[in-house]
Amino acid sequence: MKKRYTTINNLSISNELLEFVNNELLKDTKILPENFWQRFDVAVHELVPKNRELIKIREDLQKNIDVWHTKNRGNEINLEEYKKFLKKIGYLKEVGPDFKIKTENVDQEITNIAGPQLVVPIMNERYALNAANARWMSLYDSLYGTDVIPETKGAVIGKTYNPIRGQKVIEYGRNFLDKNVPLEKGSWKDITGIPRINNNQLNLKLKNPNQFVGYVKKSNCLSSLLLINNNLHIDIIFDINDSLEIHNPDGNQDSAAIHDIILESAISTICDNEDSVAAVDAEDKVICYRNWLGLMKGNLNSTFKKNGKTVERKLNSDRNYISKDGKGLKLHGRSLLLIRNVGHLMSNPAITLKDGSEIPEGIMDAFITSAAYLHDINKKSNSRTGSIYIVKPKMHGPDESAFTDLIFTKVEEVLELEKYTCKIGIMDEERRTSSNLKECIRALENRVFFINTGFLDRTGDEIHTSMEAGPMIKKGDMKSSKWISAYENNNVDIGLQCGFSGKAQIGKGMWAMPDKMANMMEQKTVHLKAGANCAWVPSPTAATLHALHYHEINIFDKQKKLQKRESAKLDDLLTIPIANKPNWSIEEINSEISNSSQTLLGYVVRWIDQGIGCSKVPDINNIGLMEDRATLRISSQHIANWIHHGICSSKQVLEIMKKMAKIVDEQNKGDRLYKNMSPTFDKSVAFKAACDLVFHGRTQPSGYTEPLLHLNRLIKKN
Repeated sequence: MKKRYTTINNLSISNELLEFVNNELLKDTKILPENFWQRFDVAVHELVPKNRELIKIREDLQKNIDVWHTKNRGNEINLEEYKKFLKKIGYLKEVGPDFKIKTENVDQEITNIAGPQLVVPIMNERYALNAANARWMSLYDSLYGTDVIPETKGAVIGKTYNPIRGQKVIEYGRNFLDKNVPLEKGSWKDITGIPRINNNQLNLKLKNPNQFVGYVKKSNCLSSLLLINNNLHIDIIFDINDSLEIHNPDGNQDSAAIHDIILESAISTICDNEDSVAAVDAEDKVICYRNWLGLMKGNLNSTFKKNGKTVERKLNSDRNYISKDGKGLKLHGRSLLLIRNVGHLMSNPAITLKDGSEIPEGIMDAFITSAAYLHDINKKSNSRTGSIYIVKPKMHGPDESAFTDLIFTKVEEVLELEKYTCKIGIMDEERRTSSNLKECIRALENRVFFINTGFLDRTGDEIHTSMEAGPMIKKGDMKSSKWISAYENNNVDIGLQCGFSGKAQIGKGMWAMPDKMANMMEQKTVHLKAGANCAWVPSPTAATLHALHYHEINIFDKQKKLQKRESAKLDDLLTIPIANKPNWSIEEINSEISNSSQTLLGYVVRWIDQGIGCSKVPDINNIGLMEDRATLRISSQHIANWIHHGICSSKQVLEIMKKMAKIVDEQNKGDRLYKNMSPTFDKSVAFKAACDLVFHGRTQPSGYTEPLLHLNRLIKKN
């Protein structure tokens, strides 16, 4: 039998991971494997005790908060007394003097281009490639294939090209151009024939001539006209061959022979090692790391069958134009790629330490994903400034933020990188971080390039932290509660106060309904109006359509106005969303539990049985929602809270979960790999895991779902 682990110094390393690091990750870099492992060993054994200490502090703080709420249960919370208590135990930190972040060598995609941000599971190479290539996307395709163009008056999508729908796409495109790159006189709708460029002069007179950036000619005829608005490029492609292929196989309907409008769409992409993947051991982690390495080396590819044909997908090249000054102009062909590591809590069996314990996964992620960047630093195919962009989730407060700074310092030492090469994106998704955000940023003032909000995880932590305070309001009411408004505003307020505008990203959360693009177009402007210069989208198509919002609103002008408003109040942020003498009917309670249970089961069954960490899960009304682990956290914590406070019983919840499991089974009947949870519930590892998330939710560390998910996925795999 092949030996599964190899001992190097004080480390026991999975052979699969060891071979990947030695033969792939470090190959063609200046770092020799023996030097890497020796330095890594020393750094890890220095970092791990600090990691454990911080997790212990989390546990102690939670115990103190539980005791305080238990003693005060039934009484109205006095915010002054509550804050005094939180400061006494070290949960709330003193706020220091004003400061501005000092992060240097940050790419323009972060500093001065506002736009959509994709999040993609790094475990799926095809999805990762699609996301990386979503920097430039077809507006025509994105309109034609979604409900942004209604299927009325003959404009149905159908299986073949529909010229009625095509005409509506053309009209939409013309309106977009008139609104965002208007002509000096008249309308884009009035143009007939392909525009001309002679001696680098465009014969079309733009209202703002500076919006003309460049062009491409073929056979001395204009084939591409490059414009810009709000720092986002618009590439108008002309049909010089009168052959529209996918967009219009029946001939050019367009009077100006515009073949397509290509929009700069996903400006940046988070390649996710965390909430959207199911990676529980060395085998899984190597898949993730190998895909990330392929992106950094530029050689990742994916071969698959589509419509009976073999298709190979690889990374797009840069885009070349002639500038309006007649010089060469090259634009980045891919989204700027960021990598999300895991947080401080979880460990992984891929490496064990000298005391036999598993390595903290976040520490392992930091070293290995950064090492992949070594292949990009010299050629600068991703970061043109030579920076490593790591998004770090689930940090609790300034001390844990400072610990991440230490981890990155050790990474730089081991990999022989300049200090502050590793930049950090702070996920503001834990209550202790929100309450101390300014000090969290201060601890990382030389590295921070990003902050954002995440409603689902943040609500999960809100519930868990205040579990003993009383029963929580319904999930649907959370978004209109006092704390959530303060949380969303506070994130922007603190970011602007710390000098993020024009230097770093302030982000907002995900649009979860990839099939509801018309609704997204109506609703997601709220993120821009809130001051976010990036916001999450679930697909390249969604990125293209969301990019239209950034053409409408100049975020940096908006941020200047927001800097003048009154800052969010800490008292509002700390207002706990408990229900005041709830008198919900049985029907209301059962409906709430059913919705949460169905969503939870629909996600967990794929995670446990198939190792799918992110997918479009149909809700109870069969609307597909793009779900990741954050969904489980809020749902499991909410039900656990209601059980704990007697709003419902464990027996009641179990019966509802069995009922919902049957519905989930029916929703997945078309999946040949799917294994039913019903009727033999006791034999389904996935059903057991879902139940454990609820019935043991109150005792899970910070309400996290990972410990139970990983345990049950390993049981399923083995």
